[in-house]
Amino acid sequence: MPEANPHHPQQQLALTLIWLVPSLWTVNYIVARMAPGVIGPYLLALGRWAIAGAVLVAMCAPELWRERRHIAAHWGQYLVLGVLGMLICGAWVYQGARSTGAMNIALIYAASPVLIALGAGLWLGEAFGKRQALGVALALAGVLHVIVRGNWLALADMQFVAGDAWVLAATISWAAFALLQKRWPSPLSATARLATICVFGVATLIPFSLWELTQPDLLVWGPEALWLVLAVAAMPGLGAYWIYGWAQRIVGASRVAVALYLGPLYASIGAWWMLGEPPGWHHLVGAMLILPGVFLVTAARGR
Repeated sequence: MPEANPHHPQQQLALTLIWLVPSLWTVNYIVARMAPGVIGPYLLALGRWAIAGAVLVAMCAPELWRERRHIAAHWGQYLVLGVLGMLICGAWVYQGARSTGAMNIALIYAASPVLIALGAGLWLGEAFGKRQALGVALALAGVLHVIVRGNWLALADMQFVAGDAWVLAATISWAAFALLQKRWPSPLSATARLATICVFGVATLIPFSLWELTQPDLLVWGPEALWLVLAVAAMPGLGAYWIYGWAQRIVGASRVAVALYLGPLYASIGAWWMLGEPPGWHHLVGAMLILPGVFLVTAARGR
């Protein structure tokens, strides 16, 4: 890719908009914490991906029709990706947010590039150097520090929060989602591929959402629930995805990735301002381990 020219209007716009991406993804963590008592986690995920998927399918319907034989032949792959990307990475984060804070979610998720790089090295045979190994160690130590809330000395007596386990499982699932997309090449464009995955992901969310409708302790619909669904569909779904993909084509992946390191900072501000969840010292220490670790992994590829 040619070197970016910061004076070009399109590149100036891209360099400005990429700073919005972490804030749009932060909306997902905020909504996750606002959802308990308003809408169930599976129904929230279903609404998010049904709306986003409908928009994507409408945008690339001719391509999906042309590639219908490919989709029919490889439906199992798209089903697995739908489970990983929409069911687990969607609903399980909302499930986890019922008992853990937005800052914990943001910091644990911040380690996902590390897991992707580690998986790519071990499973896909991509280069993995010493600096990357150091980055993995730092980031994983940071995640554990957040999960144990900095209380390493009393680790045996700690009461672990189930929400952190749900979010950690979703983070691992996101890494598997990214790795399998590399493992399974597709003739579909990026938009058509995501639309197809959304269709299968929504199909897997439907039975769980129907089950939620039978649970008396889950308030499943109303005006507030509708606004939450629209927020996660529009901002962390379509908005963040499109800005990220467009800016990456204009200015390159590395420049976009640097902006994403601000995700935990945005989440801490949003959680404090909107939810009254002040960050703790264990969040700060965790961030000081996770973010340099992610930087080493993504900046030192192959060294």
